[in-house]
Amino acid sequence: MSESSPLIGQEADDARNLRDRLADIFRPRPVSGTEPDEGGAQNAPGLGITSEPDVRTRLLESYDRSNPACGERRCSHGTFSPHVETAERYAYLGSSHSGIAGNGTNDAGAASGAFPGDEGNSQSRQDSEYTSQMKSSYSALSMNDSKKLYISYYIPFFNWISQYQWSFVRGDLIAALTISSVYIPMALSLASNLAHAPPVNGLYAFVIHPFIYAILGSCPLLVLGPEAAGSLLTGAIVKASILPTDSPEDITVKSAMVVGIATAMTGAMILLAGLTRLGFLDNMLSRPFLRGFITAIGFVIFVDQLVSELGLSERAAETGASHGTTVEKLTFIFRNTGYIHFLTAMVSLVSFSTIMLFRTLKKYLIPRYPQVVYFPDRCLVVILSAILAANLNWEDKGLELMGHTEISVNGLFAFQWPFQMKYMEHIRTAMSKAFIITLLGFFESSVAAKGLAEVKTDGIKGMNISANREMVALGVANLVGGCFQTLPAFGGYGRSKLNAQTGARSPMSSIFISIITLIGILVLLPYLYYLPKAVLGSMISVVAFSLVEECPHDLIFFFHLRGWTELMLMFLIFVSTIFYSLELGMAIGIGVSVIILIRHATQPRIQILGKIPGTSRFENAERRPENVEIVEGALIVKIPEPLTFANTGDLKNRLRRLELYGTSRAHPSLPRMRPAEYNKNIIFDVHGVTSIDGSGTQVMHEIVRAYAEEETRVFFCRVANEDVFRMFERSGIVEECGGMLHFVPSVDEALRLAESEERWDGN
Repeated sequence: MSESSPLIGQEADDARNLRDRLADIFRPRPVSGTEPDEGGAQNAPGLGITSEPDVRTRLLESYDRSNPACGERRCSHGTFSPHVETAERYAYLGSSHSGIAGNGTNDAGAASGAFPGDEGNSQSRQDSEYTSQMKSSYSALSMNDSKKLYISYYIPFFNWISQYQWSFVRGDLIAALTISSVYIPMALSLASNLAHAPPVNGLYAFVIHPFIYAILGSCPLLVLGPEAAGSLLTGAIVKASILPTDSPEDITVKSAMVVGIATAMTGAMILLAGLTRLGFLDNMLSRPFLRGFITAIGFVIFVDQLVSELGLSERAAETGASHGTTVEKLTFIFRNTGYIHFLTAMVSLVSFSTIMLFRTLKKYLIPRYPQVVYFPDRCLVVILSAILAANLNWEDKGLELMGHTEISVNGLFAFQWPFQMKYMEHIRTAMSKAFIITLLGFFESSVAAKGLAEVKTDGIKGMNISANREMVALGVANLVGGCFQTLPAFGGYGRSKLNAQTGARSPMSSIFISIITLIGILVLLPYLYYLPKAVLGSMISVVAFSLVEECPHDLIFFFHLRGWTELMLMFLIFVSTIFYSLELGMAIGIGVSVIILIRHATQPRIQILGKIPGTSRFENAERRPENVEIVEGALIVKIPEPLTFANTGDLKNRLRRLELYGTSRAHPSLPRMRPAEYNKNIIFDVHGVTSIDGSGTQVMHEIVRAYAEEETRVFFCRVANEDVFRMFERSGIVEECGGMLHFVPSVDEALRLAESEERWDGN
């Protein structure tokens, strides 16, 4: 290899010494007097200790070398890392280049001629030893054990139930009681106020979904239940399916049936996504997109509840405002302030203020007094309001009560298959909104599961969260729930965090929640008659406030970052949602996000390289122009990413800009700034091109052919692998650029070869 800088050599020596010191700590010390083996014994320098290299020693050596997967000491590939290459990495270039391999030097991210061949046989031996160890470990497992592992992986119930202890019961039961006291009234509110369905359908969701998720879910402390956004969208489906001519009895039956169809469709969609392994989609939508849409949903919910909390529901139905947009509902409220029902407004205000007060107090007191979290404030508000309504005859004074809780004509938990031909009209109506419910529910569940993964508990161990298995668990739960006409249910971060804070140790807490809710349905339904709907609306308003309250933090954050694109995306989603509909807001958000993603993926990231004075290293000349010098007579271009049809469309224009201006940041309207004689030789550093498709190869062939017609020499250095070289060879790039001699292992070698060819042409 060519000479490298003394500083680099010193760093390598220091790293070697540190490696040896660390390795000595972990090496097993042999009995005194033993001799090293010829093949693999090692001597600890300076200590006179001979030891066989063990697995930990090799790991330390690998960590100390810090070699990337491609074999280069220091490298920057861009988007993807190449496959691991052996010492024969450049063998496909032919034996004529065997001498070139020894003339390169390691660089800081651009040019290198070093090969990983100095480890050749020893590395292969280590790999074979490691493989044999893995095979022996795997063969130690019996066939029955491997089947149990597979079953426990795909049905986590068998994993955690075998670890369950009686000591977990207390924490799981207390957590379940706390969750039930808070979210059973919430389920009633979501069903009656948002989903426009019988309240018992909201309770069904806390019976079926948590139980199924406890069997199939991979996150031990995640609790499934209906959410405000999903309930609001379900209510929109119900509104679109109910006809003005339907009788009140028909509306009750029909709304429950439509809710079941929406839930089952949501479950079928997410189950299909899980079976086809689309779990990676939880990373596709950006944080600004989710924040903008969730904030818009919170605002929509708050305005919807404000109409009923002020006692204007009947007037809104008469004027048609109940089916209008959020802006139309706000206009309706301001125009009809004289029709506000005073008692309804006061009950709503007191309930909302009480819940918000306890919510704020808990937030400040929990760090000092953790027991405060067990206080059932919402349950007490529900009970006290029902008692007051019964004793003070609020119903006679115009306050709307829940009344008799309607149950299906077939009884509790009546099974009804939702995908029947007679329901096709409702299925078509629910298709688009069910898709949105699926997206929002999965993303919220994914965020909650990832957040709970950081919570350390002394409960169930060894349950690894998998996005695909989460999709399957959520899909099965909602598909089964749809057959019993439940609301759509997904994992909520606030609910699951409360589950962890109140002592839950395992998924048994979810099973306890199902049992407690079932008992509540069988025992408490007759006592819900006097529950004021204004109180339920106030509880929903608190949820809506929680959806909106995080938005200012994100707005300030992106404003400080000057993230105008993110702020514009949030603004577009919010405005389109409140002025038109939830579907338009979601469509605009997804469309803009996809455009941003495509724009980012299709932008070429080619760089012009300059040489660091006094070394054989090359770095990005645009990043630190003062630290590098431009090589006269050669344009060195680094392509740090795989080439596909997506990012090669503008490659010619970007390359042309480098030729004219020496930078990709110059505006194309400027006059030429880089002399033409500087571009006599074009050197492509393609170490980051770990793959290339047909479209990318065609564009590169056109570029090379254009240079050949202009009698410009073209060199390729550091070809990443044989597959890329084979594409170059088949397309004619190798022949166009001058044959195999123009494929070299380093930028330094390309410069020397270009200089020698210039001398030859000059003579």
